[in-house]
Amino acid sequence: MEQKEAEKYIKAGKILSQVKENAQKHIKLGQKLLDIASKIEAEIAGTGGKPAFPVNLSLNSNAAHYTPSIEDLTAISENDVLKVDIGVHIDGYIADCAFTLDFTGKYGKLVEAAEKALENAVAMAKPGIELRAIGSEIEKTINGYGFRPISNLSGHGLEQYTQHAEPSIPNTSTNDSRKLEDGCAFAIEPFATTGSGIVREAVQTEIFALEEERPVRNAHARKLLEFIAGEYETLPFAERWIAGNKKLKFGEFERKVALRELMQSGAIRAFPILHDEKNSFVAQAETSLLLHEGKAIRLV
Repeated sequence: MEQKEAEKYIKAGKILSQVKENAQKHIKLGQKLLDIASKIEAEIAGTGGKPAFPVNLSLNSNAAHYTPSIEDLTAISENDVLKVDIGVHIDGYIADCAFTLDFTGKYGKLVEAAEKALENAVAMAKPGIELRAIGSEIEKTINGYGFRPISNLSGHGLEQYTQHAEPSIPNTSTNDSRKLEDGCAFAIEPFATTGSGIVREAVQTEIFALEEERPVRNAHARKLLEFIAGEYETLPFAERWIAGNKKLKFGEFERKVALRELMQSGAIRAFPILHDEKNSFVAQAETSLLLHEGKAIRLV
């Protein structure tokens, strides 16, 4: 990895560290998820970075990929466990982190399980460590608290304009003998759950990403595809970002039609909300690291 690339990862991490700290201080009971997401994304833009993906604010059994819609009125209640997943990029070089807030007062150990699993895994991260060793440690730690890790969610590599790159870093014991290599950036991302330990896709989708630029017939779809490629490259974006963008000047009908045509053509892909079983609670902890010149650098 070139030094300039490493510096961009590190800069993204510094911005994200401050944004994370502010979010942990300022997110309160009763706040609307839309207001929280908008404030965090605006703070990122105001500090010289860009959001690497829409802020994920997943409640309770939802594990990932919930970002509020433009008309979302959901507010934090005293019955909620909230996952906050934030990403920052500098020229496509990404830092990614997540934390969990327990507003119920009942799931502190669940949150602690995810956080402890993360810290144990980070302590192992170095060039040459096998991926299965990290997964085994995460699973052992979470099981030790009496919970399950989510087996079909994982940590991931971080490449330029690619949030989920290889290698996939497991949260459970596997046979993956691949090793972390010097010169790579990656996120370790344990999930602890009171549920089944397997997430499923919901119907609702608010997050999309460019898959491949393809010819489409609808004029609004063509304009939207050009905008996505120029503004977000292959990083995820929210429908609400499009709804609020003055360059596009789309009404709701035009926006919905354009998104549907891009989906049907395969030009973009959707990221449905991922959830564990009903009435379960999920906690998430995540940080990003860079292996550079034989050293493990924690970005967040």
